[in-house]
Amino acid sequence: MSKTELPTEYDVIEPHSGWRFLNVREIWDYRDLVYFLFWRDVKARYAQSVLGFGWAVVQPIFMMIVFTVIFGRLVEVNSDGIPYPLFSYSALVPWVFFSGALAGATGSLPANRAILNKVYFPRTIIPLSTVSARTVDLFIAFLLVAALMVYYRQIPTGWIVVIPLLVILAATTALGMGLWLTALAVRYRDVQYGLSLVTQGMIYLSPVVYPVSLVPERFRFWYGLNPMTGVIEGIRSALTGAVPMPWDVIATGSVVTALIFVSGSVYFRRMERVYADVV
Repeated sequence: MSKTELPTEYDVIEPHSGWRFLNVREIWDYRDLVYFLFWRDVKARYAQSVLGFGWAVVQPIFMMIVFTVIFGRLVEVNSDGIPYPLFSYSALVPWVFFSGALAGATGSLPANRAILNKVYFPRTIIPLSTVSARTVDLFIAFLLVAALMVYYRQIPTGWIVVIPLLVILAATTALGMGLWLTALAVRYRDVQYGLSLVTQGMIYLSPVVYPVSLVPERFRFWYGLNPMTGVIEGIRSALTGAVPMPWDVIATGSVVTALIFVSGSVYFRRMERVYADVV
């Protein structure tokens, strides 16, 4: 074949149409890219900062102090017998992880517009790596939980082994919602602006400053539709044993998470063909 001739057979990548679920095998084939984007997000968040990874605990500590003063001292909210600083901080750690992961996933496509139209890769990798990067903050913040438990002489229960599963539930919820919202944010930038209002409202619809025991029994099922209810109350139960493990709200939240994740995945892939043109 001469230098001027073109090959007769070559691969052409074309956009898919229709409704499709995540291609897990394709994401696995690009696992090196997931790893690269994961560490890029971790390093970029703390680049040229004085505190570095210390910022992972600044926000939950500050919120813990505010909530302890207002709800623990002034309002005297029931905390199921748990010292209020530990009560609020053990809830703020998963909550800050969830809200940060959701915000990062929602803005992930617009933030990575430079690479979307240059090379092909599964677009799901972008929000996936963003959510995964937040687990580093979560791990660091949990170290202070351990310190508070030592200070207040709290002994964790055997259910502590369930905490990683609850973290996965929170991450899957954030990813599922993030897939929905980032696909919408590509066309409607109002989504990112409205997200802060949603997360501010959700913190009071989750058992962060008050326990689930304060929710009337007739509303418990509806309250459990918020997946973070089971995550937060389950982590508290595993760490302190003050209340039984809330398997009912965990189960309800898990079903909702599955629905959010599946529908978000399908919608995200449905919109995949327009990302490079719109972003």
